[in-house]
Amino acid sequence: MATNILGIDIGSIKICTAMAEISDSGSLRIVAVSEDESKGIKKGSITNIELAASSIKFAVSEIEKKSGKKYDKVIISISGKDVQESDCGYVMNIPDGEVTLKQIETAVHSAEWRAKIPQDYEIIHTLPYNFKMDEQQDYIEDPLGMNGSRLEVQTYNIAVPKSSLMNLQKALEKAGVKADNVVLSGYASAIATLNDDEKYLGAVVVDMGGDTCNMVVHSKNSIRHSDFLAIGSSKITSDLSTVLHTSIAQAEEIKRKFETFSIKDNELIELPDLGEEHTTHEVDVSLIEQIIESRIKETLMILTKFLEKSGYSQKELGAGVILTGGMTRLSCVKRLANDIFGMSARIARPAKIEGFSDIDRDPAHSCAIGLCLYGAGKFTPYEIDSNRKLRYKGENLSIDKNLMSIKELDLHHFHTPKGVKMDLKIDEAEAMKASIPKTKEIIINPLTKMINWFKNLF
Repeated sequence: MATNILGIDIGSIKICTAMAEISDSGSLRIVAVSEDESKGIKKGSITNIELAASSIKFAVSEIEKKSGKKYDKVIISISGKDVQESDCGYVMNIPDGEVTLKQIETAVHSAEWRAKIPQDYEIIHTLPYNFKMDEQQDYIEDPLGMNGSRLEVQTYNIAVPKSSLMNLQKALEKAGVKADNVVLSGYASAIATLNDDEKYLGAVVVDMGGDTCNMVVHSKNSIRHSDFLAIGSSKITSDLSTVLHTSIAQAEEIKRKFETFSIKDNELIELPDLGEEHTTHEVDVSLIEQIIESRIKETLMILTKFLEKSGYSQKELGAGVILTGGMTRLSCVKRLANDIFGMSARIARPAKIEGFSDIDRDPAHSCAIGLCLYGAGKFTPYEIDSNRKLRYKGENLSIDKNLMSIKELDLHHFHTPKGVKMDLKIDEAEAMKASIPKTKEIIINPLTKMINWFKNLF
């Protein structure tokens, strides 16, 4: 029986939804895409739960009407605002000499336990970006089934404020929606737009939306860095309104029609005066061009500074800059990005998928399509998802049911003595064995726990 996946990209200006269908054979088809007004969300954060819930509920009803289908699975985006990131690693012995899926799960979970994340944050993605076997070279893409005595993994961990997650969950609950997974929006956009060569060579992906820009750096088989800018194309609209002395609605219309203007011929357009119903004034389109390009330049220059701070050089980003999102509808974005970033840039539309028309393959839909692809298993080779479950390409649901979440392991197997604050991240990882069945209880002597605790202190 086919499975319907609903991707909900909650933006500050628009909520973009996409409905995808996965057949029994595993083929993916995009059924419908929709854009609806977003309320109660500003600069990547929920500011009014009731309004946000109402917007989400309406967007979901619209995509169901348009597609004629009910969803079975929901994947929802969360912005990169206030994201905390951490890199960590773990080394474990392979007693039987051959790496199993359970051992990979153990290694990745154990690496995650070492992540330095503030208490008021929650990890939503743990992405292994490098595996090693014994003394072999770096970048083993998939260690499953390989032989060796020692497995090493390095992970990139993405955490968001718990308050942001709670507000998102409350809005979804009021909208009558239960999310199966929460995905970083920049990660989803990268899934939808990058090809295999770009992933391997390294690329910067920037989703330039209405109120925000989400940037991620992708290297080889995983994203490795994330950043967020609270500026989007709505700033261009407000600049046009202020300088041209016209309404916000009229300024938005000018921005959308900008590509049709004849700049070389010094065309003049007539605009209604701000606050006046019957008076107008003329504006040279070259002034409009200056306003738009000035704001885009400023945005790209800030993003360039973000990239410099990330520590990634042009040599590590062979595929250059991949730009997507609604702001990239303005043709000057690519030209300006080439100059400002100092490397090749391209405007990316979502990947070609069955049932997906060229009209719907709008850059503004990249995140929503990426969410559907994530729900269909088109993510990194391995990862711990927002539910703290191991996900892997080609996963089999019957196998996946036996895998443990980090929360299950923490609640059922490890207990801290009352009145003692203990950091058991390393101890827990060491206590785990590669082939522990889900139902088996691990018993750790209290005296051993206390000794290990003192070791950690010193």
